[in-house]
Amino acid sequence: MPAPIATAVPASVTLPIHAALPVKTDIPEDLDVSDVVTDVSDDGVSAPSDEVSDLVAVVDRAAEHGVKLSIVALDEDPGRDSQLRDLATEVGAEEGGTVLVLSPSWVGTYSDSISRVLLESGQDRTYTGDAVVSANHFVDEVTEPGPPWALFTAVIVAIVVIASAATFFAKSRRAAGSRDGHPETRDGAAPSPTSYERQKP
Repeated sequence: MPAPIATAVPASVTLPIHAALPVKTDIPEDLDVSDVVTDVSDDGVSAPSDEVSDLVAVVDRAAEHGVKLSIVALDEDPGRDSQLRDLATEVGAEEGGTVLVLSPSWVGTYSDSISRVLLESGQDRTYTGDAVVSANHFVDEVTEPGPPWALFTAVIVAIVVIASAATFFAKSRRAAGSRDGHPETRDGAAPSPTSYERQKP
């Protein structure tokens, strides 16, 4: 068995610190993620007390469609909208499933089972300023997504391509028939001979 090869990195070569350290999430200030996770683990909701029962009903409705949903509702917007997505990611790392984080003006999501495209489609319907209404709209979208427009477009393109190919094939056959013999008239009869042909013995 050959001896292992040792590799040395020159002392002058330094690795960037960020290559070895995990990326730090940007969480809204004055918010304890552990407290949020504790609330969510209890009933799927972390929100102001007057919204909890209605949001729990939304979580239950999502569960009926096979979606494990956690909802975090903040009573104020954070400093940056990206902080909501980071918070959703932190909660999702602990609880799993799909996490919806709402503030009066912004929204952030995370999911280990729903595509980012569908999540963002659901987010587009959450800018209502009302956490309960927004959460219901989100569940409507991710559990009963709209028509598959991409599929419809692909089918239409395929039909156009097939029709174009059929037209081209038909024209090619007519052109080949014209080269091989006399072209037919519209009623299918062969054309009458020319005057030159009648004079031939």
